[in-house]
Amino acid sequence: MQPTQTSETNSPSQIEPAIQHVVPWRVVSVSTKSDLRLQVTFVDGTTGEVDLKKFLNDANVRGTVFESLRDPVAFSKVKVVMGAVQWANGADLAPDAMYDAIKSQGRWVVE
Repeated sequence: MQPTQTSETNSPSQIEPAIQHVVPWRVVSVSTKSDLRLQVTFVDGTTGEVDLKKFLNDANVRGTVFESLRDPVAFSKVKVVMGAVQWANGADLAPDAMYDAIKSQGRWVVE
């Protein structure tokens, strides 16, 4: 029988040199707000709102991966995955477009 070895894992704070993000549009946090809106924060500290109400209520969303996000429970299952906003069903948003709109206008209204 082989002896048991303990492997070590490195968290980002333990890696030397520290990991540096080179693009400002990587999302670091997301939370839901009322009326199909999100609050997002990017790695450079930029913060703003994403308004998905008009987009999600459009008839063209029917039959797409975004349709289920009309349900508040499904919409609330949003998280950050590798610097992007993503839902449990796999739907995601383009972080670079979101960043550009929020940086210039403070919010991104998805249509």
